[in-house]
Amino acid sequence: MKHLLTLAFIGLLFTGCSAKQEYKLTYDKHIETFKAKNSFVTHKIKRGKYTLSAREFGVRHKGKAPTILLMHGFPDSQHLYDELIPYLSKKRHVISFDYLGWGDSDKPYSHNYNTKSLIEDMQAVIDYFKLHNIIIVTHDASGPPGIDWALAHENMVNTLVLLNTYYYPMKTLVPPEAIALFSTPSTKRTVTIAVAKNNDNIWQSGMVDQVKKFMTDPQKRDEYTKIFAYQALEIREAFLGLNDVLFEETEARKESAASKLGAFKKPVKVIFGDDDPYLNSGVAKEFYSLFPNASLHLIKDASHYVQIDKPKEVAKIILEHTR
Repeated sequence: MKHLLTLAFIGLLFTGCSAKQEYKLTYDKHIETFKAKNSFVTHKIKRGKYTLSAREFGVRHKGKAPTILLMHGFPDSQHLYDELIPYLSKKRHVISFDYLGWGDSDKPYSHNYNTKSLIEDMQAVIDYFKLHNIIIVTHDASGPPGIDWALAHENMVNTLVLLNTYYYPMKTLVPPEAIALFSTPSTKRTVTIAVAKNNDNIWQSGMVDQVKKFMTDPQKRDEYTKIFAYQALEIREAFLGLNDVLFEETEARKESAASKLGAFKKPVKVIFGDDDPYLNSGVAKEFYSLFPNASLHLIKDASHYVQIDKPKEVAKIILEHTR
């Protein structure tokens, strides 16, 4: 029996090493292909004592039309928008960036990862590029900081775009399995965190199981699941930190959400993948009912990563009537 357990453990290690290699190869190939097809400038932005990584596209359009600021959620990175960017950058100045703790940005171990931190990241990017007429595109966990920033700086907002996101405990919202596990206080959560922090294979495997449920397109699902799995090993502190405060922060917005969102007068485009079982069409309709100047767009055959499943359709809606 001891011999069999040893063999099983060795098999797990080899499987993990093989998967890591495959993830890296897929990631490297994606980066190479994306660079060959798209013209952009990479920027390193100071954010206090840390550095954020950003990419700038469509520079020739800067100042001629609103800048589109793309913000990712978790457990992903700015590569979430790599299918969408080519459609947007043909006509607009576009910025994507990685939040602190994610992607190619710095990943401080002892940082307080919360909505306030995400807003400070966003502000650092806006200040660096001197943006003032912005189409803010949020997705998933970037919804709350993006919305809060827009509410506080309405004069700088051209349009607010909500892609499969949330703001408070919305009526039909179903937390993704990984989010429910890591944000709900329990003994199971405590044990899972301890295991996830100390076992790369289990952590990556869990991320793969979750992320592959976010897309409907089989080919894109395979590619982007591996891309985000490759990046997953370094995002643990940010992911766990944001989940640690998720329940408390979301509940805190509940009482004032309707009045705050109802006072926002700029255009809001609610664009959701209609097949998302988590941040679903019911959440989209709830947003639509709260913002006075909102339009609702439910994209068929698209799930949580709507910008990956249906980039052309999403780009068309974002670009419509934005000057």
